[in-house]
Amino acid sequence: MSKGYSERLAKLIKQLSKLPGIGPKSAERIVLHMMKQEAHEVEELSKALVDAKTNTFFCEECGNLSENKLCHICADTTRDHSLICVVEQPKDVIAIEKTSGFNGIYHVLLGALSPIDGIGPRELRIEKLIKRVSGGKVEEIILATNPNAEGEATALYITEILKTKTIKITRIARGVPIGSNIEYVDQATLQRAMEARTAM
Repeated sequence: MSKGYSERLAKLIKQLSKLPGIGPKSAERIVLHMMKQEAHEVEELSKALVDAKTNTFFCEECGNLSENKLCHICADTTRDHSLICVVEQPKDVIAIEKTSGFNGIYHVLLGALSPIDGIGPRELRIEKLIKRVSGGKVEEIILATNPNAEGEATALYITEILKTKTIKITRIARGVPIGSNIEYVDQATLQRAMEARTAM
């Protein structure tokens, strides 16, 4: 039990501390804030959490979060369904959608290969991706996994298993961030930027 708190408050702090990005101190601040709120405000938060959890699912097609069998992106007939962008998590879909620069559809793996954490191909939605590609309508796969060891390993694995398919496989470009100074860019990023240079 958190020192100085009642059993109920200590339990609430402990549960909130389990959330990503929320440590004991942050959980403590949240709980103290909630105790200052009106009962109906806390009840509305509780209902919203239960409602979201009860009525939100993974899209049967791409794995994105959805309130229906198909997410709004997969159900959109105006989007290019021959172009699939492969990402690790639903939050990556949101990030790309905010750019308004992609009109294809997505495939969410719900993770990345990480043998240390016991995450192999079977734990990801790779088999589903193979089935989608085998349907014959896909022309290009864009690999947009994270530029870290796990993301790179996942991208290489997918490239290997799809190399026999008659589709184009690309990887998102990585390089110098807009607005930054070259002198402050790390060597790995700068090297990748040089390798991925484009014609003017």
